[in-house]
Amino acid sequence: MPEPPRIITVLYFAAASTAANMTEESIPIPDGQFFLSSLGELLASRHPNTALEKVLQGSRWSVNAAMVDDPSAVELGDGEEVAVICPVSGG
Repeated sequence: MPEPPRIITVLYFAAASTAANMTEESIPIPDGQFFLSSLGELLASRHPNTALEKVLQGSRWSVNAAMVDDPSAVELGDGEEVAVICPVSGG
């Protein structure tokens, strides 16, 4: 019997929310190892013809409320919550 899909929740804030036109989405991740460093490409492919890819290039990530310094070192698994943290400016 095939395994059920692994699902992560992606939270979009600020410019990422505007570009994706949503604040949250459930994403099935591919079978096998799937690293956070590959998530931007997957999200951009799910939202073509938007500014999301560009927004993601300047953003940081958090996984389960912990900021990530090295996305290539974080393997994502079922049930995790990933947030797109856009740069902000203040005055």
